Amino acid sequence: MLRVEGVSKRFGGLAAVSSLSFELRRGEILGVIGPNGAGKTTLLNVITGYSAPSEGTILLEGKKLNGLAPYEICRLGIARTFQVVRPFGEMTLADNVMTGALFASSRWLSTQEARHRADEALDTVGLLAKRDVLASDLTIGEKKKLELARALATKSKILLLDEVMSGLTGSEIEAVMDVVERVADSGMTILMIEHLVGVIVALCDRVLVLNFGSELFQGTPDEAIAHPQVIESYLGQPLEKV
Repeated sequence: MLRVEGVSKRFGGLAAVSSLSFELRRGEILGVIGPNGAGKTTLLNVITGYSAPSEGTILLEGKKLNGLAPYEICRLGIARTFQVVRPFGEMTLADNVMTGALFASSRWLSTQEARHRADEALDTVGLLAKRDVLASDLTIGEKKKLELARALATKSKILLLDEVMSGLTGSEIEAVMDVVERVADSGMTILMIEHLVGVIVALCDRVLVLNFGSELFQGTPDEAIAHPQVIESYLGQPLEKV
């Protein structure tokens, strides 16, 4: 569905992403891991139009995304979450998620339809009972779920997750993993950045490992955690299969 071809992103003399190429296949979960500063979030920013690539091409189902604004890319079918969540604190959860539904629609969308999408997304992440609560009153774990619900309400083809489980407790991580699994089972194609390697091994079909903005490895999760260069540059020590 998504093809990244020779993409680089430079900030002055610093190459945050360097000559990166990969494919995201329909219906799969692709995990992206790597050390801090490896270029993971920059990659998501380039794909979603928040930052223009210095070189290379990004294609969604054959359509070139280069030069499109974030809202245009969202309307074509790519939704994302952000590592630092910033909900509208003075708005309810339902209204927060409705903004996602309305923002992503290329056609006129009634308030009733947007509210239905919001309730559906909140139910998926387990927050429907708090639909009328202000977003400012949520815990960090609940805000992460709200961020995910807002992305789901766009009814996208591809979901990009930027460390959606960072800062969560063990039980919260399990709950979000369950949501991601159910979303994937519904047919969603997912690319997820995550520092929790156990989550990547448990959820992902393939793994892309970045280091200093370049590809270090692509393969299955089991192959990735056993790869000598991945162990040396990121894991630090071999991991048992999760």
